[in-house]
Amino acid sequence: MSDQRHPNEKSATQPLPPALAEKLFAALNQHETTLALVSRQLHDDVSQVLSAVGLQLDAMRMDFRDTAPGVDQRAAEIQNMLERAIDQLRDISNELNPSIVERAGLHFALERLAGKARKSFPGTLRLHFDSATHVPTAQAKIFYKIAECAVDEALARPSCSLIDVQVKRSHGDFVLEVNDNGEFEDSDSNPPSLGRLLIDYYASKERFALTMKCSDGQGNTLRVSCPASAPETS
Repeated sequence: MSDQRHPNEKSATQPLPPALAEKLFAALNQHETTLALVSRQLHDDVSQVLSAVGLQLDAMRMDFRDTAPGVDQRAAEIQNMLERAIDQLRDISNELNPSIVERAGLHFALERLAGKARKSFPGTLRLHFDSATHVPTAQAKIFYKIAECAVDEALARPSCSLIDVQVKRSHGDFVLEVNDNGEFEDSDSNPPSLGRLLIDYYASKERFALTMKCSDGQGNTLRVSCPASAPETS
């Protein structure tokens, strides 16, 4: 992380002590494992049971439609309820599953992240993703984790009304930038938040280049990059 200082501009955080980092992220890894297990159970068990109930209901409707007037309408109403429940479970499963980048790609994962943030953010959140940028999965997972923390940090800042998230390729690097116009934060007088510590750890784990700046009157900027080691193909 860069230690360069400019007027009214400060580096945002310091690296975690190694012992604390290992304990913290062992707990986080266990948490993600638990979430993945719950997600699989919702998708593979609960959703399939509800789908089976829908099929049995349809069979029952066919059996009794001649002897029970109105069964078609009632069965259709129940099936609509089951379909809504299955859709909701699918959404919950996707939210819980930490491997969304592996399953759907970085662009889709960031779109979901932005959509979720917009539901509670009264300002503007913009996502700019260079369609020609294809970040490998290992690096994409780190980008997503950092973006998630950075957006949460921006949402918590007073007076924040604009958040810009950008993924691009620049000078042989894959680059993630998150900018917001929230209040200037003096990191010398405030201890780093958990989100900042997480960002620093994720970047240092893969030796990404990370710069976090906050400038009075210019908001807050995070930039993380890693080498694009091989030519990209569309």
